Amino acid sequence: MDPVVFQQLAAGLAIGIGAVGSAIGEGYIAGKALEAIGRNPEASDKITPLMFVTMAIAESTAIYALVISLIILFG
Repeated sequence: MDPVVFQQLAAGLAIGIGAVGSAIGEGYIAGKALEAIGRNPEASDKITPLMFVTMAIAESTAIYALVISLIILFG
């Protein structure tokens, strides 16, 4: 098989696996934050910004996977 096929397959797997892990993590973060707000609605002003910061950290994994995928394809 052509090496380009393996290159494209590796790039697809890199972004696919990275995005799945990030999505699972973000869903878990959002679920736990909403549970906490449901238990203590007065604390929502403190929980919501923290949730967004932690979701941004979790999303960085998908961004790194995208960068690696682009490096594999065009590097």
